[in-house]
Amino acid sequence: MSQKALVAFVGRPNVGKSTLFNRIIGRRLAVVSDVAGTTRDRLYADAEWGGVAFTVVDTGGIEVTEGRNTSPLSEDSEQFLPLIRQQAAVAMQDADVIVQVVDGQSGITAADREVAAILRQTQKPVIVAANKLESAKLWDTAYEFYELGLGEVFAVSALHGAGTGDLLDAIVEAVPPSSPEDEVEDTSIKIAILGRPNVGKSTLLNKMIGEERVIVSPIAGTTRDAIDEKLRWHGQDFTIIDTAGIRRRGKIDQGIEKYSVLRAIKTLRRADVALLLIDGEEGVTAQDAHIGGMLTDENVGVILLVNKWDIVEKDTHTMPAYETKVRQELTFLSFAPLLFISAETGQRVNKILETVMAVQEARQHRLSTAELNDLMRDIIAHHPPPTKAGTQLKFYYATQVAVAPPTFVFFVNRPEMVHFGYERYMENRLRERYPFTGTPIRLLFRGRTDERK
Repeated sequence: MSQKALVAFVGRPNVGKSTLFNRIIGRRLAVVSDVAGTTRDRLYADAEWGGVAFTVVDTGGIEVTEGRNTSPLSEDSEQFLPLIRQQAAVAMQDADVIVQVVDGQSGITAADREVAAILRQTQKPVIVAANKLESAKLWDTAYEFYELGLGEVFAVSALHGAGTGDLLDAIVEAVPPSSPEDEVEDTSIKIAILGRPNVGKSTLLNKMIGEERVIVSPIAGTTRDAIDEKLRWHGQDFTIIDTAGIRRRGKIDQGIEKYSVLRAIKTLRRADVALLLIDGEEGVTAQDAHIGGMLTDENVGVILLVNKWDIVEKDTHTMPAYETKVRQELTFLSFAPLLFISAETGQRVNKILETVMAVQEARQHRLSTAELNDLMRDIIAHHPPPTKAGTQLKFYYATQVAVAPPTFVFFVNRPEMVHFGYERYMENRLRERYPFTGTPIRLLFRGRTDERK
């Protein structure tokens, strides 16, 4: 799994965090994006500077919802300062490098001081980016922010890109070195339980552990301050990874939910299989789709769990109708098995680990070059590749180059002619023959020059 460092942007609203985020990742990444037909928030992206790769997390402005009215946090609204402290604490715990973004033109505000007060307690690198300093004449105003008592202050203009090179140099210098961990290889299947607040993550964890007879021990995970639960079932070791809010009780503030992406990313990058919990009473929400999109981005195995099924009013037609609706709203997770469970009563919870083992087996499945090429010829014969301007797309041969997830390379004459629709057709036919239950698969198309390289 990838262990790229997490760089989190924190700060009050309207200081330009999203603009700086887009500038650093090198492209304009909208707040919402279309992924496999589903619109979802996009809060993180990979970046690289000076040969060092890291993940940037745009935590978004702190917002408070009261009834139907949503308003951004005012600079001097003391009633919302607890939210600032909570969100800064989450970022402090889970990020490797923290960048506090401030408005260089407006000067230090009460909200800036609250964030800084929390960040001063951490042992992690903290950098201050004084944004919105479009004119070099204004850069001297950045020195005011040394009063926050954090790390070095950089005057930047996210809008024009001025000063961002120096900021990136500082970020790269602060990123922890990616040295191999000195630890015994863990061969257990690692499971992440994900879902929005109050969907039943804690209850499910407790039920899974309570029903298993052999619990090895709670051990410290490779992620800082996380506690993993290890258990054995039918001779197989499993590790249930601690996830955001998994041990917390009560309602979680809406603003805090935005910051949980930090923990979710770290969790997914250690996981083999993720359990995505859906509230059976409420159905699929936009946040469920957002989390599902993160799962496909990180290429982990996925199992969909419709929880609280015991309190859903139903008849003989409810379950198939409900599954159809879930599949329609999460089309990009069509490969994921779906279970209807009750974490509270234990209904079908015993099916989860069995399904996890099946998904992990599919993630490790490898096709021989011969059977893959036989299948490729059948696919092409059933639906020939497209032509463009008199040129025919030709497939030469295919090979599987990786597992977890299964990754296939197809050598062709013109890779740019492989349309998304034809790629989807190939994936569907591949899954018809080899289901690859619960795991995404990757199809890559290369030219003959790539083959020679």
